[in-house]
Formats: sequence, structure tokens, C-alpha cells
Amino acid sequence: MSDLDYRKLLKKVQDNTSTKKSAEDRFKLPEAEIFYEGNTTVIRNFDRISDAVNRDSDHILKFLLGGVGTAGELGSGRVVFQGKIPARNIQDKLKEYIDTYVMCSECGRPDTHLVKHGRTLLVRCDACGAFRSIKSRKRKVVKKPSETLKEGTVYDLTIKDIGRKGDGVAYLGKYIIYVSGAVKGSLVKVKIEKISGTVAFGSIVAA
Repeated sequence: MSDLDYRKLLKKVQDNTSTKKSAEDRFKLPEAEIFYEGNTTVIRNFDRISDAVNRDSDHILKFLLGGVGTAGELGSGRVVFQGKIPARNIQDKLKEYIDTYVMCSECGRPDTHLVKHGRTLLVRCDACGAFRSIKSRKRKVVKKPSETLKEGTVYDLTIKDIGRKGDGVAYLGKYIIYVSGAVKGSLVKVKIEKISGTVAFGSIVAA
């Protein structure tokens, strides 16, 4: 093999490798920019996320609301959830959405779109032409009592934070619970005095 042929072959291999790597690396989901406003959780760059996965914002939001078990609304390119939702939960649900509704199971690329065949929702890949149906996923049901917090009931809670007014803050499922007089890091018995949406207020009771 001549030196000229070797260089041509080497360049061809390098070009193919570069092209493959570029195709694999080009899909990068923007990390959700999550912060808290009072008793709400906000994703400030939700519009960028929906653009990156090429899916309707309302479709993604509906999936997330079902996954984190709360209410929320979309506006001005951001999403506001009721209650303080752990950022890890939101990131995990976004990944689950992408695995379910975006990524091609054959070539692993995100170049897909959703199509309906009768009553079946399919993911069609524009890159390799593959089809796959959306696998039905059983919704994770949060065990009681986290789904059925009740006024007048006593719960064992760990105080995770201190609120702006000095109250202790505990979390139970989708609820954020403010406990007067509680110390951060303590395990206390709390009687729920009032519930408003996913926010509750309680007081420490004697063991």
C-alpha cells in the first residue's frame, strides 16, 4: 500500500469516526433550572427543554404532573408546581419521559416524532425509520399516609429545614409541613393542624 493510499484510508476512518461521534453527542438535554418561590417549585427553562426534545410543552407537563403527584401550570416559558418538589424527582421524571417518548430504541437517537395508529401511540424514528409503541407504564402509587395527610392526625417527622419565619420544615410525600418550635435535624411527633393544597401546618406533641 502506498503512503498516499494509507493517508486516504486513514482520513476516511477519521471522518467516519468524527461523524458518528458528532451524531451521538449532539443530543444534550438542558439541565432543568429548578428553584423555589415560597411554597412552589419552578422550572425556569422549561421552554428550552421542550424545544430540545421536540415535544409539545403541554404533553411533557402532563407527564411530569402525573409523576410528581401535584398540580402545576405553564406560562412564559416556565412551569410552576404546587409544593416543594425535590429537584432529583423532577430530573428523574424528565429522563423517564425522554426514554419513553423521545429516544429511538433501535438506533438510540432522539430524531423521532409521535404518531397515532388507531388508538396506539407510536414513536417513529426519522433517522433509521424504526417504529415502536409507547409501553404502558404503571403509575407509581405513593403509599399512605403520604397521599392522605389528614388534619388532626399525628405523624413521626424529621425536620429537614428551617423556614423564613423560624418554623421547622418537614416533607411527607408531596406535602411540605411547617412545624412551629421544631429544631432542624430533630425527629418529632407532629399533629397536623391545617392543610392547604400540598402545604400543611402542625405542632409538636408529647411522645
